[in-house]
Amino acid sequence: MKNNKIIKGFSKLSKEAKIEWITKEYLNDEKEYVNLLKSYWHEDPKVQKIHDEFIENTITNFYIPFGIAPNFLINDKVYCVPMAIEESSVVAAASKNASFWMERGGFKSTVISTTKIGHVHFAWYGEYEILKNFINSIKQKFFDETKQITKNMNERGGGILEIELINRADLEPNYYQLQAKFETCDAMGANFINSLLEKFSKILTREISKSNLSENDKKIVIIMCILSNYTPECIVRCEVNCRIEELSNDPNIDNEEFAKKFEQAIHVANIEPYRATTHNKGIFNGIDAVVIATGNDFRAVEACGHTYASRSGQYRSLSNVEIKDGKFRFWIDLPISVGTVGGLTTLHPMVRFSYKLLANPNSKNLMKIIAAVGLAQNFGAIRSLVTTGIQKGHMKMHLLNILNQLGADQNEVEKTKEYFKDKVVEHSAVVNYFKELRNVSN
Repeated sequence: MKNNKIIKGFSKLSKEAKIEWITKEYLNDEKEYVNLLKSYWHEDPKVQKIHDEFIENTITNFYIPFGIAPNFLINDKVYCVPMAIEESSVVAAASKNASFWMERGGFKSTVISTTKIGHVHFAWYGEYEILKNFINSIKQKFFDETKQITKNMNERGGGILEIELINRADLEPNYYQLQAKFETCDAMGANFINSLLEKFSKILTREISKSNLSENDKKIVIIMCILSNYTPECIVRCEVNCRIEELSNDPNIDNEEFAKKFEQAIHVANIEPYRATTHNKGIFNGIDAVVIATGNDFRAVEACGHTYASRSGQYRSLSNVEIKDGKFRFWIDLPISVGTVGGLTTLHPMVRFSYKLLANPNSKNLMKIIAAVGLAQNFGAIRSLVTTGIQKGHMKMHLLNILNQLGADQNEVEKTKEYFKDKVVEHSAVVNYFKELRNVSN
């Protein structure tokens, strides 16, 4: 039976032809969708062409709000931080808490290490000691025969740092890893690392095949060659601190009690995975927004962070707190691999704008900025949770979304904002008030 919803050669169609086929086969040929998709095309065809070629089968652009969080004092330098995110209250919270800590010395960020890791995963069927001695005997070849690939990176101070054999046969029969560590400087380094790993696998296969090992020991199966997005040796630390009596400028909040509840909230996130998951999600609200705005891979950053949060065997908080000698100290250790060269950094116009706004940071400085935003976001969330509750601030920021859904005009928006100025915003309450407004205005 013929099915018009199945198509071959879709990728070869023009953008217009793709839209025409989709609307005809899936959208009842309704032209409003054609107009919708085209309305999101960039007015400059050259810019649109760049966007079209980022991914495959592009038909339009999907907008995410691009906001600014000012007043981030990081290592004695003030930043306006770009944030691309669709969730209400995130940018507002980042801005509010940046200002809060600016008055208390700002954020102190330090990059502890920048080592990346990749593996050649393979199966080998001989004795481990034989393999270990053989790998050691050919190790220099991995460095020597990849000089063409590493030349430019070496000139920038990076390259291959270390290569070692990892025995994982206790977990999977005959399974081993050729683990390599790298420094990729200002590049995220995925293509660089993967190219080297694939070259390593060829060298390893060749050297084993021509060795004096027994025929059984020459049997090797390369499973895969891939970098790891888990980078526990690529770490940035960011912290804030102040005297406990400086923790609040709200006379209704006792600073000692606030500090104690804050400390308990972090402890809860360290022992309770249900809470830790939401706790860390809030941290990534800030982190992801900056990562996206700077053209980096937020999925890799998230995956790494969550794995790091589980390194003890239980999923825990990424942030920590210490109250000692009348001082409040709050910090985060964040494994994060980002780049400031390559990828979208020179192609995407808004990414270029982000780097210009941040004074063109290198990868280490970008790590520091990202960590500061994550810490600010977490501080704001915990502060709300242990005082007024999370919904008061979040729903006030969400109010405009509700009113837009209801089709409110500017006059109705202003009246509703004024009415809920001293009330908790709830969706049903907004709808009911809006209905009253419409009845009055009608």
